Amino acid sequence: MPTLYDLTIPAYRNGLRALSSQLGKALDWGEQNGVGELQFIAARLAPDMFPLAAQVRFSCAQAIQTAVRLGASDAPDLGEDAADFAGLQAQIAATLAWLDAIDPATFDDDEDRAVGFDLPNGMAFDMTATTYVRDWAQPQFYFHLVAAYAVMRHMGVPLGKADYVNYMIPYLRPGTAPSA
Repeated sequence: MPTLYDLTIPAYRNGLRALSSQLGKALDWGEQNGVGELQFIAARLAPDMFPLAAQVRFSCAQAIQTAVRLGASDAPDLGEDAADFAGLQAQIAATLAWLDAIDPATFDDDEDRAVGFDLPNGMAFDMTATTYVRDWAQPQFYFHLVAAYAVMRHMGVPLGKADYVNYMIPYLRPGTAPSA
């Protein structure tokens, strides 16, 4: 049976590495198509949604918060939203380096232990560690990851599903890739 570590940290590393690659593609595409970094940084899907810079920071923060709530320590401080692509990549790199350094043993196997947390709006939640991972941590992480992807798509970056799940390529059965 997978542990809480197995259900979270490898997935967060995969998602953040894919996000880093998507940002690289967005930067290259923007340079070729007259879309500047500041346009991307401030881009959002709707007026009441956070911009790309916040979606990237939130993706990192969700991975960090989950690991801390499950037992990790010495989390990096991401600061505020990044002002450029170098800053976005630095946030992702700091998060990945920290995630890579987590000893799986820090996530004890007590899946029924209590996890509680408060949101800035005053809402408070109490649940088991398993419920937390399933019903909060994973959905929150993927929400912000998808929002960042969608902002870049909305801006015109030619991203596809292969960019979102690029970590799956090593598992591709030989001879089954679609031909161009």
